[in-house]
Amino acid sequence: MPHFSKIAGLASAVALSALTAGAALAQEVTLRLHQFLPPQANVPALVLDVWADTIERESEGRIRIERFPAMALGGTPPELMDQVIDGIADIAWTVNGFTPGRFPRTEVFELPFFVQDARAASAAYWQMFTEHMADTDYQDVHLLATWVHGPGVIHSNRPVNTIADMQGLKLRTPSRMVGQLLQILGAEPIGLPVTMIPESLSRGVIDGAVIPWEVTTSLRVPELVNNHTEFENSYPYTVTFTLAMNRDVYEGLPDDLREIIDRNSGADLSIFAGGTQADADIPARQLAVDHGNNIVTISEADVALWREAAQPIYDSWLADMQAQGIDGQALLDEARQLMADYQASH
Repeated sequence: MPHFSKIAGLASAVALSALTAGAALAQEVTLRLHQFLPPQANVPALVLDVWADTIERESEGRIRIERFPAMALGGTPPELMDQVIDGIADIAWTVNGFTPGRFPRTEVFELPFFVQDARAASAAYWQMFTEHMADTDYQDVHLLATWVHGPGVIHSNRPVNTIADMQGLKLRTPSRMVGQLLQILGAEPIGLPVTMIPESLSRGVIDGAVIPWEVTTSLRVPELVNNHTEFENSYPYTVTFTLAMNRDVYEGLPDDLREIIDRNSGADLSIFAGGTQADADIPARQLAVDHGNNIVTISEADVALWREAAQPIYDSWLADMQAQGIDGQALLDEARQLMADYQASH
C-alpha cells in the first residue's frame, strides 16, 4: 500500500513511562466511513479502501475503519457533511455540489473549462483549502483530502455534436456550477444524486447525465445511453470532492494515532485521489467503445465556441462572490497559478 506523504514512517518513539506507554497502546479506535457509492465503484475501491487499509496497517490494528457504502448509515447524499459534523459518521466522502452554495470558495475549481489536469487541480485545491477555507467553508470539520475528477463528459440518449444539440436535453447535473453551464447551453439541468442516474435514465426522467467516464461503469451508463460527448484537451466541468472527519473525533485521538492520520492525508492523498479517479477514466471509456457506443469528440477549435458561451458564468460567479464578501478574482488568479506551477514541476 502506498504512503500518501513524503514522511517515511513514524518517528522513533520518545522515552515514556511504562504506564503511559501501556495506556497508549491499549487504546483502540473504530471509525465509521460513510459514502454514497457502491463498494465496487472506483473511488471506494481504488481510493477510500486503499487509504483505510493503510491507516489500519500502519496503526497495527489500533485504528479500525468500518466502511459503510451506498448510504448504509441512512440519510441521503446531501446530508453526508452534516452527518460528520453531528457524529453520525466519523468520516465521510462527499460532493460539495450536493449542498449548492455551502462551500462557495471551492466553486473556483468547478468553473467551466477552467481545470485542465486533475492532479494539478487537486494539489491547488488542497493548498487553497489550507490558506482560505479551513477557517471559513470547512471550519466545522477536519478535512483529510480535497480533489477533483477527470474531464467531464456528456452522456446522452441522442448525439451531442454542437451546442445546438444541447437544446432541450434533460441532463442530470452534479452541482450548481454545472447546472448553470447546462442551462446557458440550452439544456435543462436536473439535480439528482449520482446514484439515481440509472433509474432516472430507465424511466425517461432524464435524457442523460454529465459525469466523468470512471463512474459510468458502476452506474451502467453505457448500457442505458448510446452517445458520449467529450472535449479535446479540455475539461468542460469538474466537481469538487472532500474527505471530511469529525473534528472532535480527530482531536480526541492519541497523538501517535493522529500522526498516522496526518501522515496519510493532506496534499499527497488529495493528488493521489484526483489522479487515481482520472486514470480510471481510461478503462471505463474503453467499455463504452467495446459496447459499440457513439463517442463524439468536440475538436479543440470548436471547444472555443463552448468556452465563449460559458463566459457569462464567470461574470455571475464573480458577482456572487463579491456579494458574499469573497474576492473571487483573487481565488481565480491563485488557483490558475497554482495549477500552472504544479504542471510545470511535474
